[in-house]
Amino acid sequence: MSTPSVDLTGKVAVVTGGSRGMGKAMVKAFAAAGADVVIASRKLDACAILAAEVTATTGRRALPVECHVGYWEQCNELAETVYDEFGRCDILVNNAGMSPLYDSVVEISEALYDKVLDVNLKGPFRLMSLFGHRMAQSPDGGSIINVSSVAAVRPTPNEATYGAAKAGLNALTLSMAREYGPKVRVNCIMPGPFLTDISKAWDLEEFNRTAKETIALQRGGEPEEVVGAALYFASDLSSYTTGAILKIDGGAVYPAA
Repeated sequence: MSTPSVDLTGKVAVVTGGSRGMGKAMVKAFAAAGADVVIASRKLDACAILAAEVTATTGRRALPVECHVGYWEQCNELAETVYDEFGRCDILVNNAGMSPLYDSVVEISEALYDKVLDVNLKGPFRLMSLFGHRMAQSPDGGSIINVSSVAAVRPTPNEATYGAAKAGLNALTLSMAREYGPKVRVNCIMPGPFLTDISKAWDLEEFNRTAKETIALQRGGEPEEVVGAALYFASDLSSYTTGAILKIDGGAVYPAA
């Protein structure tokens, strides 16, 4: 038996929320490993800028697509665009997410509640359904990677709806692994505090102080530090791994639930 590798030559990878943060890091890593990439997000301009950079640096095809995953029809359109352009999808990363700030749970409006659940749960469900179905019919199968959050298992009061949505995404990971096995592997990355754009709203001085006491590695993660896990789940290295939820949080210690 040959040693598995992270060679993604000939593969097509779709990354939602792919224009920035961890999504951007994964797009670059997949392209560097040989995959053509589809960069999807609500901001087409940002996708196009990254697509040009990826093609210039790796020579791989990079397709920017505007898609708000909170809308069912736009998920349908993304799937159709990918298969019209490439005829296949080998890797789907459900990375798009949102966690708006609020003062108290009683002030969460129905519109905000729906928006958080739509982006973090409904969209990934629809995309897994669409892409997973086609992957399962393909001779080559495929890999679906969900990006959850430690808020799924240790939500703070500021992450009520977000944590609930991400807990649902963890559950969908297990369900879809059974639904689309054995041809399609479905796994989940569950990040802790990463220093992406969302961290701009943090009190970083306070975060860094607290990190020294509550995180074994004593810092937040950098977007590029998700790449190893993403390449593992995307490639043959994880050929016997499905339904897995991998926590990447620097060894954080959370208060008892």
